[in-house]
Amino acid sequence: MYTFSAELRESYEKLTIPIIFATSDKNGNMIPVLISDGLLSYMGATREALQKIDDFKVISRFFEKIHPDEVSKLRSICDDFIIKQTDFDIIFRGRISGVYHPIHGVGYWQVMPDGSKMALIMFADMERHRSVIEELVKKYVLFQKDVFYMDVLTDLPNINYLNKFGEGKMQDILGNGEIPVVVYFDVESMQSYNNKYGFKRGDQLLVLIANILATEFPNGLVIRAADDHYIVVDSYKGRDQLSKRLEKINTRVKNEAFGTTTGLLAGIYVCGQKDSLTESIDHAIRANKLIGADLNTAYRFYTYEDDVLYRNQRYVIENFYKALNNGWIKVYYQCFLRLETGSGMGFEALARWHDPVKGIINPSDFIPPLEKYHLMHEMDLYIFEQVCREIKPRYEAGIPLLPISVNFSRQDFDYIDVVGEINRIVDKYHIEQYGIDKSYFFIEITEQGLAKATDKFLDQLSAIRESGYKLWVDDFGSGYSSLNVFSMFDIDLIKFDMELLRNLDARGGANRVILKGMVDVAHKLGIHTLCEGMETPEQRQFLLDIGCELAQGFLYHKPEGLDTIFERLNIGIPIPRCETTEERIELEKRWRID
Repeated sequence: MYTFSAELRESYEKLTIPIIFATSDKNGNMIPVLISDGLLSYMGATREALQKIDDFKVISRFFEKIHPDEVSKLRSICDDFIIKQTDFDIIFRGRISGVYHPIHGVGYWQVMPDGSKMALIMFADMERHRSVIEELVKKYVLFQKDVFYMDVLTDLPNINYLNKFGEGKMQDILGNGEIPVVVYFDVESMQSYNNKYGFKRGDQLLVLIANILATEFPNGLVIRAADDHYIVVDSYKGRDQLSKRLEKINTRVKNEAFGTTTGLLAGIYVCGQKDSLTESIDHAIRANKLIGADLNTAYRFYTYEDDVLYRNQRYVIENFYKALNNGWIKVYYQCFLRLETGSGMGFEALARWHDPVKGIINPSDFIPPLEKYHLMHEMDLYIFEQVCREIKPRYEAGIPLLPISVNFSRQDFDYIDVVGEINRIVDKYHIEQYGIDKSYFFIEITEQGLAKATDKFLDQLSAIRESGYKLWVDDFGSGYSSLNVFSMFDIDLIKFDMELLRNLDARGGANRVILKGMVDVAHKLGIHTLCEGMETPEQRQFLLDIGCELAQGFLYHKPEGLDTIFERLNIGIPIPRCETTEERIELEKRWRID
């Protein structure tokens, strides 16, 4: 087992933020090797107590300080970290001096010079120590006082080598009259690859990638930064040349790897004359992190707008709990149209963030960072509870209680018992007093989420319907479509992605044929259909002609908050005509399998 020098140990034991280096024994127990004063203070334990395996159960004190709603999520992440040796980067609420604060937690596994693996875990109060932990994350190997420069697994230079010699490489490039470029690589879906093929195959993939990068950048400095991350510093020959090289690298990785891998994601920063190496790497990492979910995008060049996007994402994370507690996040309702009758059939509950500083923050701006930091389940449960809370004022105002669809992220099912939580909320508001039951709620799951479904996830989906809720599949046809969704489990409705409707006449009207075919299949299976994005009378007529039951879009109804609905009612402007429960039951009978 690797041992720290006395100087290095002393310097990190004195840190005031909680940090621990640990190994694990054959039974999966974490064995502490180096513990900071900050961790001792936070946990109220002595270093001697924590360093004894038998007494390390004192870690339970850590969970006692976690907000009750976060414990399940954090335990799941910690179990994966210890057993599967996966990294984590999360936000959670921890109690400090009796008050819950947003805490940024990070965990990594590092291969040491002697070939052993060691875990590094650190967390800090985001309000007081954010800059400290960000600096530690950026240089998290933390062994610069020990002179070792080679990655044990891949034989590439490591982060220590980069820290010592990287600036010199950039200056050499500038001295030759060329422009430096920094490329930050991340192996996409590395955890899934390890889960599917095992860690030995995973290590072989990392070695293969290292060899390919070294071959494709023969004059560049190629670094294995940590885990599945690589950094390249090279001279810039133009956007087109670099793009082609990156495409070639991805093609080689996919063709030469064992099994199936989705390749590498690359963030790119073309350096200026006065840019430091640290700044350049930060920009490249930022570009990498901002690559979206588009499967056709494998690299992104940094732009200065990325800084704005990054700051906006940080604002979302740092103010999320404040937004929940202060009611800045509100439910907007968008009505579904029953195409056959022209009546409203139900509403989708949509989250809208009304921020006192930023104004309206769009879902496209707050959902990605919430997903990244494992906070979506808190957003989704908050919206579900707001919907339940607003049943009473809607009922008292005489607004027809049409069913409500509520979105849940696939990620939610990894950290909470979704069925148990929504049952708890429904029971809390005694919805039966308003003449409705659980079938009033449609639980929407995206098809993208189903593409990554685990057995645990599928079991919870079954439990949703068994509890009496309806189950809808959202964004069907958004690029991940697989017809085996129809056979994976019982669903009540599929929602076709709006892009299918917007591009009806592209490629000779292919989407017309696709939509009609999928509506016919769903109808024969007794599954209801809804199409998003209806904005023109022609689109409405097409959907009616092919037998689609429901539609959603600005042509019929734009999302609006309950306050707006009440304001219009107060001046005599009614909401669109809504069908009765009896009408809905009778109409749906036509679509059931005989």
